Amino acid sequence: MKILIIGAGKMGRFFADVLSFHHEVCLYDVDPKQLKFVYNAIRTTDLEEVRAFEPELMINAVTIKYTIDAFENVIPYLPKNCILSDIASVKTGLKDFYANSGFRFVSSHPMFGPTFASLSDLSTQSAIIISESDTLGKAFFKDVYHSLRLNIFEYTFEKHDQTTAYSLSIPFASTLVFGSVMRHQEAPGTTFKRHMAIAEGLMSEDDYLLQEILFNPFAIKQIENIMAKLGELHDIIQNKDAEKMQAFLKTVRKNIA
Repeated sequence: MKILIIGAGKMGRFFADVLSFHHEVCLYDVDPKQLKFVYNAIRTTDLEEVRAFEPELMINAVTIKYTIDAFENVIPYLPKNCILSDIASVKTGLKDFYANSGFRFVSSHPMFGPTFASLSDLSTQSAIIISESDTLGKAFFKDVYHSLRLNIFEYTFEKHDQTTAYSLSIPFASTLVFGSVMRHQEAPGTTFKRHMAIAEGLMSEDDYLLQEILFNPFAIKQIENIMAKLGELHDIIQNKDAEKMQAFLKTVRKNIA
C-alpha cells in the first residue's frame, strides 16, 4: 500500500519506520529539519510531490493543535479513493470533520508515546480504534497494532474521549499538581525520584497536547474526583483519624489490585 504520513514528529517517524518495511511510505512535513534522519521512505516538503505519490492511505500525525488544519491543507492533493486517518489522543471535532470530508476514514489512538513507552516491547501498551471507521481502514490498523503486540480496543468517538479523560487526565493532573508544589531535594527518596521522572517526561510533551487532554469535555469530572479525594485525605490527616486512614488505604489497595 502507498501510505502518506504527514508530520515528522516522534509518532510520525515511528509509524514511518514501522510501515516502511512492508509498504511504500512518503513522509511529509513543512519543516525539512524534521525529515533529516528519516530512512527507507520518501521525504518531502512539497505538496505537489504528495499529489504525484497518489497515496491510498494518509496518516495525520501532526501535533493535535493542527490536526484538522493539516487535513484541510493536504486533502486537495489527495486522490478521492485515499483513506484519511488520524492518531489523535483527543477526537473532539474529528467526527464532524470526517462526516463532511467526502473521504473514507479510520481514526485510532495508539495509547503510548515515545517519552514513556519502550518501543522495542509494546506488549503492555494499548491502542483504540474508532468503531465508526471504514471497515478496510480498521482492518489495516488492527493488523499494524497486532504486529506491534498492542492490546486493541474498539470504541465510538464519544467512548474514546470518555476513556481518554479517565486514563490520561487523572495522571496528567496529578503529575502537574506534584510538579507545581515540589521543591529541589538534596536527598530525594526513591518514591520522589520516580515521581520526578514521570513529571520530567510529562513536561517534555507538547504543551498543546497537555492542554487538550485536560480540556477534554469529560476531563472535568475526573478532576473533581481528584479534588474530592484530596479533600477527604486532608480531613483525615488534619484530624489524625487512624481508623479512616486505614479505610482510605484499604480502598486504594483495592483500586490498584
